[in-house]
Amino acid sequence: MKRITVIGTGYLGAVHAACMASLGYEVLGMDVDTEKIAAFQAGRSPFYEPGFDELLTAQLATGRLRFTDSPAELAAFGGEQRGQTVHFLCVNTPQRKGEYAADTGYIEAAIDTLAPLLDTPALIVGKSTVPAGTAARLTTRLRALSPAGDGMRLAWNPEFLQEGRAIEDTLRPDRLVIGVDDEQSEADLRALYQPLTDAGVPLLVTSRATSELVKTAANAFLSTKISFINAMAEVCEAAGADVMQLSQALSHDPRIGGRFLVPGLGFGGGCLPKDIRAFMARAGELGADQALAFLKEVDAINMRRRARMVELAREQCDGTLLGKRIAVWGAAFKPDTDDVRDSPALNVAASILLQGAQVTVYDPKANDTAAKIFPTLTYAPTALEAAHGADLILHLTEWREFRDIDPTTVAHIVTQPRVLDGRNALDPDRWRTAGFTYRALGRP
Repeated sequence: MKRITVIGTGYLGAVHAACMASLGYEVLGMDVDTEKIAAFQAGRSPFYEPGFDELLTAQLATGRLRFTDSPAELAAFGGEQRGQTVHFLCVNTPQRKGEYAADTGYIEAAIDTLAPLLDTPALIVGKSTVPAGTAARLTTRLRALSPAGDGMRLAWNPEFLQEGRAIEDTLRPDRLVIGVDDEQSEADLRALYQPLTDAGVPLLVTSRATSELVKTAANAFLSTKISFINAMAEVCEAAGADVMQLSQALSHDPRIGGRFLVPGLGFGGGCLPKDIRAFMARAGELGADQALAFLKEVDAINMRRRARMVELAREQCDGTLLGKRIAVWGAAFKPDTDDVRDSPALNVAASILLQGAQVTVYDPKANDTAAKIFPTLTYAPTALEAAHGADLILHLTEWREFRDIDPTTVAHIVTQPRVLDGRNALDPDRWRTAGFTYRALGRP
């Protein structure tokens, strides 16, 4: 088994394709977006991920990695041995418009396109995050549409990528989960991932329904942990306590740990918000809605952080944002990516703009992607240019560049030396020594 196809070359699919090629497999990535495919074929990535451009270029040069926009080429990949090719589904499953539930339309469309072209029994492996029960439903659809009929097998292999370290998470994950309902699929996937398991990566074999739940359950737990410490930030503000000191004390408890226990503006991106909402929706469909009722408050706490940041900005600007010059450092939903999907930073920037402020945004990687979504905001090429003449600086994405910047230099170019740290990542003493009024969520 040396050939792999990847249907959907977004963030997940492209990284998976390049990483599998680096393990020695022949990989063909397919997407209906012809411009994206052309960019990949030319060695250009349409998104930023540390190390990915170099990996893409290296694997294209080996000839093991190719891209196409032709479903027929994908179906024929492997020649006479095409029945031994493993097909990975990596398409997007966004939140349905006006609903909490996940939209599985793209993954259904992928099955509908691919299945009629597969006339030889083959293994399809889903990596997209989907509601529990999707694999069983898609298996019926797959076998009905494919000439190979019952010879088609469908397994689920959820991804656990963190943007900013996606290559590491693909090649050295903390675990591999495969959901199967037949021995042959398990054997095929064990063989496929042997380079990783030989290196010590644990492999867990589950039912397909369980594997579908693993990713959403993990994201629900992570979201809950983040919202918990942000709820504590609300309490700390009311009590005059310091949430960073509280977080540090909690992190020493081995039952709790310190990872993702940093208070701030909350989570965003293309996964956590929509996944916890889809989880709630699916639980309701299964008659278990009360089991996940707490996630509504997790979501609400997260969204309140954005409103609180706008409120603090107004307070720092003497009660009104009208006509004030605001510098926003950060547009991506987290550092080391240019992903601005459901970005708390951009949400805050747009809200402040609507209240009459002049808002200038700078992000080391996400200016261009942000401008496509919020073209009414002003974007600067550097952090210092964004801060020039500012009445207030908002630190909203914790890039290292912002932590390392010299606040004394910044003090000489702003109109008012005031900074709001939305990520609790700046050094308060450094900024206060430079003459700034420093405020942060959950801290006096």
